[in-house]
Amino acid sequence: MALQNHRQLHFILAPLMAPGHFIPMIDLAKLLAQQGVTVTVVTTPVIASRFRPIIDRVIESGLPLRLLSLRFPSVEAGLLEGYETIDAIHSLDLMMKFFKSIDMLQQPFEQLFETLEPCSSCIIADKNIAWIGDTARKFGIPRILFDGMNCLALLCAHNLENFEDYENVSESEPFELPGLPERIELTKAQLSMFFNPSSPEWQDFRNRMQAAEAEAYGVVINSFEELEPRYVDEFRKVKGDIVWCVGPLSLCNKDNLDKARRGNKAAIDENQCLKWLDEQEPRSVVYACLGSITLLSLPQLIELGLGLEASKRPFVWVIRNGDKAVEIEKWVDEDGFEERTKGRGLLIRGWAPQILILSHLAVGAFLTHCGWNSTLEGVCVGVPMITWPMFAEQFLNEKLAVQLLEIGVSVGVQTVGRIFAEDNWEELVEREVVRAAVEKVMSEGIEGEETRRRARVFGEMAKMAMEEGGSSYLNMRLFIQDFIQLVSSFKMSSN
Repeated sequence: MALQNHRQLHFILAPLMAPGHFIPMIDLAKLLAQQGVTVTVVTTPVIASRFRPIIDRVIESGLPLRLLSLRFPSVEAGLLEGYETIDAIHSLDLMMKFFKSIDMLQQPFEQLFETLEPCSSCIIADKNIAWIGDTARKFGIPRILFDGMNCLALLCAHNLENFEDYENVSESEPFELPGLPERIELTKAQLSMFFNPSSPEWQDFRNRMQAAEAEAYGVVINSFEELEPRYVDEFRKVKGDIVWCVGPLSLCNKDNLDKARRGNKAAIDENQCLKWLDEQEPRSVVYACLGSITLLSLPQLIELGLGLEASKRPFVWVIRNGDKAVEIEKWVDEDGFEERTKGRGLLIRGWAPQILILSHLAVGAFLTHCGWNSTLEGVCVGVPMITWPMFAEQFLNEKLAVQLLEIGVSVGVQTVGRIFAEDNWEELVEREVVRAAVEKVMSEGIEGEETRRRARVFGEMAKMAMEEGGSSYLNMRLFIQDFIQLVSSFKMSSN
């Protein structure tokens, strides 16, 4: 049920050009529009083209949502034309140029901002776009951060800023993360480059991001209170209660078409995919997808494939298009892998319709890189996870799933994966480890059944949070009501 018409509110949404950031923000835009708020999403042409079909469906339904794009200055920053998303970037040097391109968007963004009707009430921006704080201040409107992480990770990031012993911790020595309600240990090497900057450039970027974060009015988070209650409470204390948990945002996608097209055009026909899943037994399929950014070596891809084969269970394996695509295809062909697993294994080469697959009754486990969107999507459908974190805050997400929620089994990786082409390390996860992890979450034993039971419970909690009267539903209403009052106070102070 939508609120009364709030079209006098006009929210501008500015997502970061990275799949894990812009996908949930598009979901947020849809939810705000469903509440009667006028929403404008400002992004770049490549991302706009990915989401145009979904946005057009929302507009055709009569909801007040529009999508505008700004030319991304990739060439001016030293990138190739069309390099507009992080998943196209595979070196640290190019990553710095990518963020330089984002900085160059400030002037055209402000020029566009001046033309928007009705007048903008608020900017909801990804925290990695630091200059939007200056823009909001210039135009005299509040700014809200949208953060792609959960409250556990955000609280850890905050506490580490004031952790005096952090510099004395070695890269490989486990240490207790400070100031948390429960004991959680990580190594310094497992923390994101944003927690653990590797260069002066990253340190400068981190400092700018933190300064912008401190000036924001509040934070919107893609999580729900029942999932991490103690960490929501602690993070609200840090932020003075100006925190709204409004997720899982992916649950706004109700029909198969929205699920299939979410994020990008799928590399497989959705009907073909559903037909294959329909032929499998309930809760029998392992869905394996390790994200859109990390680079796996050919030996690691082979071990993963052979581990899935050795599990003797049906599987869907997503192989991303990357620098190893030709090599892995050669192995698949010459080794006979696809022929041996025919009927039992489905390979998707490129973008997968993830929530369409996960929400199918045939899926019984999710082998994931623990990106927050993927982790939360796994929670929503109530399936246990096999965790294989790679970078960013993913090792913290693994701790949440395996240690705190007890809905997953780890493959045991201890170091970050390869993000850039120049990275020359990799911790090889052998096929037997993959097979054993699959067996552990899908076996008929007491431990496996308890993991699956807990996953189902949290799946129900996730759905209830988004339903009318649920915690996230009420937080969304509260967020809008807060802004009606906040916008009025901003107008009064500017008069």
